[in-house]
Amino acid sequence: MKIHYFQRYHSKENVATANTMLLLSRLYAYSSDKFFRLLKSENFFNDAFEPELIFNLQEKSVGSIPDATISQESFKIVVETKMSDWFKNDQLFRHLSAFGDEKYKVLITLAPVKMNNKKMVNFDKRLKEYNLTQKYPVMHVNTTFERISEAIQELIDDKDYEMQEVLDDYMSYCYKDNLIADSWKRMKMQLCSATYDFNVKENLYYNGINRPFSAHDYIGLYKEKSVKAIGKIEAIITANITDTGIEYEAELGEITDFRKAQIDKAIVDGKNYGYVLTNERYFFVERFYETDFRKVSSGGSMGSKNFDLTQVLDIDQLPHTQEIAELLKQKTWN
Repeated sequence: MKIHYFQRYHSKENVATANTMLLLSRLYAYSSDKFFRLLKSENFFNDAFEPELIFNLQEKSVGSIPDATISQESFKIVVETKMSDWFKNDQLFRHLSAFGDEKYKVLITLAPVKMNNKKMVNFDKRLKEYNLTQKYPVMHVNTTFERISEAIQELIDDKDYEMQEVLDDYMSYCYKDNLIADSWKRMKMQLCSATYDFNVKENLYYNGINRPFSAHDYIGLYKEKSVKAIGKIEAIITANITDTGIEYEAELGEITDFRKAQIDKAIVDGKNYGYVLTNERYFFVERFYETDFRKVSSGGSMGSKNFDLTQVLDIDQLPHTQEIAELLKQKTWN
């Protein structure tokens, strides 16, 4: 059974907040450097912010020169989470009392969508007036669950296995609770050197049902340092082999005799590579189109990876999968 890192009981704000804080705490525990890089990359703090411990020798102070000092800049982040753009200016303004005399202060408003522009302008105007009375101003950062996920994905690489698994589970939670509703633009790259020919021929990809899963409409098949094929998902079916036969469950699309036959083919073909497919998730695509979306950094990819195709291709709307495949041939990734 898959063990989740994040609660999935309901979608109340306190659970969304707790899960996001757990994600950030896991990132900090995994790499404090990457945690602080996240804070800087999302403009939570300016370039002068140096949150990590500073070791100094012979630092002059008033009346003495100690042999060494260890110091750290003070900072505080206050988070207000909503399930939609329901932020109230009066509530946000009351949150400012949570700050003390920290040098760096950030109020984060977090929701599935960005704050309404008019509401943002009104609050920031009021915040600017408040900051005139403060020694150290409060910065307001409005962000989304999607952007936090993307920012962490940009910081970690495919060798950060533990953190990648945590992030995948967080994204899975967000998709299930509708905190991120963008599967239409997501491609998940999957490693499949051994089964590539079968996958492309049968327009089918599979992996273990207990593997981390986040919603995505496209699958990219990776081998030889490149995504070699892309397909748009039309059905997802799980198949669990029991003593009495195969139990099927449709997560997307319908269970048909044709798809059952495809699953049977995969089970037989998998034996050629030593795979025993007893409890798998099968992704049926309309068609896999050949492409060549190359990894240009050193070394091959060691695990799956999520791509936002609108960002990769620099477009707002995605064309037909065949055209996406052609456009990807002109792009590279690290």
